Amino acid sequence: MKERQASLDHFRVAAALLVAAIHTSPLASFWAEGDFWLTRVLARLAVPFFFMVSGYFLAKSQWKSLPRFLKKTALLYGISILLYLPLNLYANNVAPGEWVRAVLLDGTFYHLWYFPAVLLGALVAFGLSRLRLRASLPLAGLLYLVGLGGDSYYGLVSALPWAKAMYDGLFHVVSYTRNGLFFAPLFLLLGAAGLRWRPRFSLAGLLLSLAAMSGEAFWLRSLGAQRHDSMYLFLPVCSVFLFSLLLSRNQGQDRAARTFSMLFYVLHPWCIVLVRGGAKLLGLEGLFVENSLGHFLAVAALSGAVSALPLLLQRGKPSQTGRAWRELDLAALHHNAAALQRRLGPRCRLMAVVKADAYGHGAVPVAKALQREKVRAFAVATLEEGVALRKRGIRGTILILGYTAPFQSGALARWRLTQAVVEEDYARRLSAQGKRVRVHLAADTGMHRLGIPAEDLEAFRRVYQLPHLKIEGVFSHLCAADSAAPEDAAFTQHQAEAFRRLCRRLEEAGCPAGQTHLLASYGIFSLPTGEYAFARAGIALYGVGSGSGCPQPPVELWPVLSLRARVAAVHSLAPGETAGYGRAFRAERPTRLAVVAIGYADGLPRDLAQRGGQVLLHGRHAPIVGRLCMDQLLVDVTDLDEVRGGNIATLIGRDGASLITAEELAGQCGTITNELLSRLGRRLGLCLLE
Repeated sequence: MKERQASLDHFRVAAALLVAAIHTSPLASFWAEGDFWLTRVLARLAVPFFFMVSGYFLAKSQWKSLPRFLKKTALLYGISILLYLPLNLYANNVAPGEWVRAVLLDGTFYHLWYFPAVLLGALVAFGLSRLRLRASLPLAGLLYLVGLGGDSYYGLVSALPWAKAMYDGLFHVVSYTRNGLFFAPLFLLLGAAGLRWRPRFSLAGLLLSLAAMSGEAFWLRSLGAQRHDSMYLFLPVCSVFLFSLLLSRNQGQDRAARTFSMLFYVLHPWCIVLVRGGAKLLGLEGLFVENSLGHFLAVAALSGAVSALPLLLQRGKPSQTGRAWRELDLAALHHNAAALQRRLGPRCRLMAVVKADAYGHGAVPVAKALQREKVRAFAVATLEEGVALRKRGIRGTILILGYTAPFQSGALARWRLTQAVVEEDYARRLSAQGKRVRVHLAADTGMHRLGIPAEDLEAFRRVYQLPHLKIEGVFSHLCAADSAAPEDAAFTQHQAEAFRRLCRRLEEAGCPAGQTHLLASYGIFSLPTGEYAFARAGIALYGVGSGSGCPQPPVELWPVLSLRARVAAVHSLAPGETAGYGRAFRAERPTRLAVVAIGYADGLPRDLAQRGGQVLLHGRHAPIVGRLCMDQLLVDVTDLDEVRGGNIATLIGRDGASLITAEELAGQCGTITNELLSRLGRRLGLCLLE
């Protein structure tokens, strides 16, 4: 079985090369028909693929990432416009009066049409996606058919006077129907649909539809019907089968391939100019200009070198996925934040708990992703965690839920952090430092951990009278909200009532409670939320439950984290041979053991094998055996095919149709997901899936 790879990102590179082929016609000097097929048939799959992969990832975030996508694309388009401005001025390509149309619709250089097309197309596709798939795809298909009449089929359709008049009028507004209204929406929505079939079926469909599209293209060419040749009837069919084939092998991402292909696409026309100019200067036009294949190879080599330069400068940086890593699905994080905020309603805002490195997920990338979703309140456990977020540009309220030594009040003030007041004496010592510090007062409603006793109103009033403390809120914590047992549910209600009573008494005493918050993840699911300013979402934000005995959330949440590691080596053992520390594993049959590069120093328990731990390899379960090492573990892969070094093992997450959940692994480890995820080692890499 072949290893799954980041097929979508890898094909981006091939697609960028195909686009360069369109603009250089590699076979034109040798075989006109072959060059037509390469550049006007096969290469026409490249741009639809780019649209489809954008639609696929937009849909994975339920289109929540659309504003960020539009912003990033518009920024790249703006940079590209400036990059090609010298060539435009030199060649006088765009008349001053046509710049608005060029920027908004046609692109300011011949390959830059893609950017306004994907910007407009994404908005159109988003609007259509509000309908059901059965309605949105036919509507996008209808737009494509209209565009088809102004592209490859123009010579046939324009025989109808009304059609010719319609298209001729349209071409006063846009130069081509290959644009964001007629062309892009269909492929964006086909990518969003994420259609996936068995690889053999997809490959057969791709070959048959490509043959049909080839016949269609040569037939239209023989008729002289093509005004342009970007759109064919069989192009969407071909693209769907290609995308399905790539999806069936896709796992993770390759940011280097993504960056390289983007730079290659943007820069290759400049490289065409440089190759032609350099060949003329050196007297090598016969080899690198008149020879079409030599021209293509020179342009591809120069474009590749320039595009690879930023990546080469980062060669010394270790790969995040070289050994063992956490993989974060940011689309799932966005989904969970939105689902929880809907649960909270408009009056109560989400406070994201990102302590303990965001429960092992990576506090900075999680906070940055949530900040883009307009989350403006975060909770951490320590001063160091709060400062680390501020240093990385996280704005809004950052509440330290744990203890900070009063003599560090200067750091609290400098970094604009909000400190929890853990008891009355602590408040006095913090105030005595003479620094103006934002605080939230912790109220003990029955957990007896941190906080001023909720019934001691006079203690709260004394704290309100202390100088230098800017009291912005009051909060408490529920200790049994994750239990459905009647006595625990009653105690939770008792805590909630004690907190409401405290807030009411504070207001009556002239001590405004300000930003109140009581509910954490399970409280959000079991109690009313509208009376509080914030709700502190921790484990729920990451799409997992604390344990198997906890109540199921009333909203759909998606797991954010996957845990993966590389196979370092595979060994064969004869019956009776042993492996690992203490010779803890003994082969009872001819056995193949895979050494996976993750161990107890990465946060896994040393006795995971004895607890029934498993990994996924090639979509199948394989048992962990022997005794975990600090940096490796052993997996029995005797019943799996073709496991070899470099393969990816999944300890948490999905591989093909198989899944190991964080709850399942935590149960095997005899703990809850909160502990398991929080102790995942910092030396693990971190891979972000947009």
